[in-house]
Amino acid sequence: MALRFIAKDPNSQTGQSPSAWVDDDNADMVFQGWKADKTTQDECQQTGPIPDHEAVIRIPARMVPAIRKACDVAEQRARLR
Repeated sequence: MALRFIAKDPNSQTGQSPSAWVDDDNADMVFQGWKADKTTQDECQQTGPIPDHEAVIRIPARMVPAIRKACDVAEQRARLR
């Protein structure tokens, strides 16, 4: 796995840094965010269970440009495969 760093939350404080990467090997996007609180998780589970190997994370709206960039990079990598 070779993760390409895209961006960190520009307003993050030390230890709180939502981030985005793209895996150059398979074009998967990888995100670090804040763990969702119980209320958010409960609401998400209304559409189905959350398996133990998955997590609900929260990423601030100010990260939208980084997520768009990650999507563009992932799409380009997927075309090269």
